[in-house]
Amino acid sequence: MNTAIKTIDDYIDLQNEGDKIVLEQFRQIIKKAAPKAEEVISYGMPAFKQHGVLVYFAASKNHFGFYPTSKPILVFADKLKNYQCSKGAIQFPKNEKLPTKLISDIVKFRLKEDSEKFELKKKKK
Repeated sequence: MNTAIKTIDDYIDLQNEGDKIVLEQFRQIIKKAAPKAEEVISYGMPAFKQHGVLVYFAASKNHFGFYPTSKPILVFADKLKNYQCSKGAIQFPKNEKLPTKLISDIVKFRLKEDSEKFELKKKKK
């Protein structure tokens, strides 16, 4: 992990020109869907956090990784069938346009999940 990466800007600055554009698109999609979320670096990747981390994203050699945790991958399975997915990750090929609405919908789903978890913790105290 590169310890020089302290901000999403730092992470994006280290990427090639084409990846920089797409990573900035990711950032803007997420910011629009979760305007109160805070930008952080977690596990060496750009992430957005509200009460907990909502989503991560990153550039790889052949794809852009989007890491929304496991539940959204199950909930949005029908819309993700054209993408390579694992338990908590979605791979968007570099040669395709980002699915803006799908990413936004997943972020909004994670916001709801995050808020519900936070409220549950508050009630337990």
